[in-house]
Amino acid sequence: MGTILSGALVGDLGQAITAAGRAKYRGLAEGLERAILGGGLPAGTRLPPVRDLSWRLGVTPGTVARAYSTLTDSGLLTAGVGRGTFVAERSVPPAPPVANPATLAPSAWLPQGDGEVSLRTPMLPDLGQSQLIREHLAGLAAEMPTDRLMNYPGRDSDLPARQAFRRWMGAAPIGPLTDDDLVTAHGGQSGIVMALQCVLRGPGPVVLVDELTYSGYRRAAELARATCIPVPWDREGPDPQALETLGRLHGAQAFCTSAEVCNPTTRATTPERRQQIAEVAQRLHMHVIDDDCYRIGPHRAPAYRALLPELGWYVTSPSKVLTPALRIGFVAAPEGWGLPLARIAAHNSFGVSSPLTDLFVRMVDDPRMPALAEAVRQRINDDLRIAVNHLGGHALTWQEDVPFLWLDLPQTWRAESFARAAAAQKVGLKTSDEFAARDARPVHAVRIALNGQVSTEIFEHAVSRLGLLLGRPPENLAV
Repeated sequence: MGTILSGALVGDLGQAITAAGRAKYRGLAEGLERAILGGGLPAGTRLPPVRDLSWRLGVTPGTVARAYSTLTDSGLLTAGVGRGTFVAERSVPPAPPVANPATLAPSAWLPQGDGEVSLRTPMLPDLGQSQLIREHLAGLAAEMPTDRLMNYPGRDSDLPARQAFRRWMGAAPIGPLTDDDLVTAHGGQSGIVMALQCVLRGPGPVVLVDELTYSGYRRAAELARATCIPVPWDREGPDPQALETLGRLHGAQAFCTSAEVCNPTTRATTPERRQQIAEVAQRLHMHVIDDDCYRIGPHRAPAYRALLPELGWYVTSPSKVLTPALRIGFVAAPEGWGLPLARIAAHNSFGVSSPLTDLFVRMVDDPRMPALAEAVRQRINDDLRIAVNHLGGHALTWQEDVPFLWLDLPQTWRAESFARAAAAQKVGLKTSDEFAARDARPVHAVRIALNGQVSTEIFEHAVSRLGLLLGRPPENLAV
């Protein structure tokens, strides 16, 4: 068959690419997959050469090549040197073949039906948080003064929440902290954005980030018109020599990192390495923004704010202990930066609403909260043990109190292929692509998040399914 794609199909592919955002190759792969499975591209169809299709779609040749490679790995396309790329015959399965679930486990798969078990994003169990929130919302409705319900929030209105935050943190090693150093935010992500807006200067600022990191850092940098440059890690944390070299080369104004829990690898930066990073930042006069939202247990070492009194920023929220539905977070600014940050917050949204800040105060001061937080922590660690029992024979990285795990895949698996195979078994995962820079070298790994909103039985079925897939690489799976 020919290589001409209809204008309608090209338009559909263009829409899929646009909807995918920065992961253009993934959008193109999904658009081609829909066309193949829907009959729009029959078996045997020869696809256009990479450069031809990239020109028609207005994307780089690398985007098309990566999409073709993804679909070749999954069996939807075949390719040969000098022959071109073709839609595979339907005898070749449209996704990485897997054995029948009934043959892989003695008990029924997915007792709740055919829905996917999402292990993409950590989901907290409800161990009483929702009831506590209901009680305090009812109390606020009955007792909150009218002026706090009818006026804009501000530095005076959220002072009780900032004071409650200091009580909540206790003796945490984040450096000397006053009420004036603190600013409330609409969650941790909002706090990161505001910190970057506060420190970045000039028409083309540069921000350094960990080579595998929370994608929200890149989104925040985009909003602050900044370019992100990845910094490699070794076993102790960010490489200080690389950090200094890249910082000087690009004139970086900030380094965004997570010292306690790197998302997605779960690793913590060692105390010695934090000191080295702080010394580099001091020499470069570079701000360090430390996202500590995923730490549930005690700190392992002083935060960068304690090590860099004039350059260290600390961002956190109660989202990972209470519920992410309460969009409140806190930024602890370095010395002299509290007032500029408060102005940024006011310019963004006039502040966090008084009902929400007052709810946070009530939750922090509720005597039931410590036991509730400990119960959540215990459930996370129980689920971690289940996952490690099933997957611990593989290259798994995990830490107690962290609600996700990092799995380096065997050489027989590519990240995208493994995620597709997991999806065929009704298990959703995030691949390493979602945490890496767009032009980074491929890392074949997946993040496995804990889902406390399904039963322990369902969660164990899901991770056992992943373990079985790992033991059956694509070429050995039953068709």
